[in-house]
Amino acid sequence: MGQRLSGILFDKDGTLIDFDRTWGPAAHAVMTTLADGDRARFDDLVRVSHYVEAERRFLPTSPLLAGASSVYGPLWAAALGRPAGPVLYAEMDRLFREAALRSLHPIGAPAVLAANLRAAGYTLGIATNDAEASARAQADRLGLSPHLGFVAGYDTGHGAKPGPGMVLAFAEHVGVAPGRIALVGDTTADTGAARSAGAVAIVVLSGPMGTDARDAMRPHADHLIDSIHDLPALLAAIDG
Repeated sequence: MGQRLSGILFDKDGTLIDFDRTWGPAAHAVMTTLADGDRARFDDLVRVSHYVEAERRFLPTSPLLAGASSVYGPLWAAALGRPAGPVLYAEMDRLFREAALRSLHPIGAPAVLAANLRAAGYTLGIATNDAEASARAQADRLGLSPHLGFVAGYDTGHGAKPGPGMVLAFAEHVGVAPGRIALVGDTTADTGAARSAGAVAIVVLSGPMGTDARDAMRPHADHLIDSIHDLPALLAAIDG
């Protein structure tokens, strides 16, 4: 009997990479650049981002935790006194892509895990509300790209999570029904995308809220694990 699951689709931030250690410093750098020496504008960016400047981290209520730049972009546009729209969002995406590569911090050894999963017969992909160019740059830096058959960002054309578009596109890429796909992520945007597509929702507790998210995420998850490195044992149990 073949594997019940054929494809594993990973969220990126909080799942493959450490959210606060990567995006905390990156956000500070981007806000500093965009504020251009105007402390009041910088403080407004901090406020609307629910960002703790002294600790270089986001509060669990931050719109940046799971939202694309098109989602929190209007908040930043208002703080900066600039027009909201694609021009600003493209600038934000570029600045974040460059800054996050400087502070990129993986969770464990995702490339080793990916190599093992691919050797076991799974098709792998990334579905993120980050921009696709940023996701691909980070995947290259982490050594993940050779193991990925699919990378989608909010701007790829499949829509953003929690919509089902990325998951359905990945299922089509793999050539199986969505029920044979698992989406692994740390937020309700991930579980919402999985559930709305008819895929398996696997929650990892490696996001910004850590194990404190266990009770909150349990109702949204088909399976719940501490990190991606617990995935092989879970997949063995699922497929068994």
